[in-house]
Amino acid sequence: MSSVVVLDHGSGNLRSVVRAAERAGADVSLTSDFQAALDADGLIVPGVGAFAACMAGLRAVKGDRIIGRRLAGGRPVLGICVGMQILFGKGVEHGVETDGCDEWPGTVSRLEAPVVPHMGWNTVDAPTGTSLFAGIEGERFYFVHSYAARTWDLVTNDRTQAPLVTWAEHGGDRFVAAVENGPLSATQFHPEKSGDAGAALLANWVASLPSTT
Repeated sequence: MSSVVVLDHGSGNLRSVVRAAERAGADVSLTSDFQAALDADGLIVPGVGAFAACMAGLRAVKGDRIIGRRLAGGRPVLGICVGMQILFGKGVEHGVETDGCDEWPGTVSRLEAPVVPHMGWNTVDAPTGTSLFAGIEGERFYFVHSYAARTWDLVTNDRTQAPLVTWAEHGGDRFVAAVENGPLSATQFHPEKSGDAGAALLANWVASLPSTT
């Protein structure tokens, strides 16, 4: 059984994420402990609310350093909702620009749609070769957000494998719904609120983890 830490940085549906990861077959701990988060087979970074508040909470527990060190060692990380958004270079909310973790270039900005927030079930356009969405490519997932990464700016070359980017659309505005980038994965939607489809996605991620227990 793989060990998973849900990073407690004061933001996110923490208990719901813990229960969902446990149902997916992981041995789960909820903690902000630096070493425990580094040592786990997998790390989940949830997040809700404002980009700036999420980044402040993350930095308070050295979560940005934890993410960076894990990825440098090829250790899996999964971001959820705002926990995905903070992986980008910056977020802009109400004219205020906040630096993110900068694992991916790009800006998280407000959706340009007639109705915001985007709240409810939506389909996604998953790419060929996806592991996260294996067997659930045509399913619907639960979104609650007003902001998203609306472009994908990472440039790859012949020596690097291009990330797999999943897209969704709300009110005519296309945005990044998920990314699979080596050890770093993330979803803009909430798998822990997405019923059987979300459970299957988390099970796919947990099944990809190395098991040391």
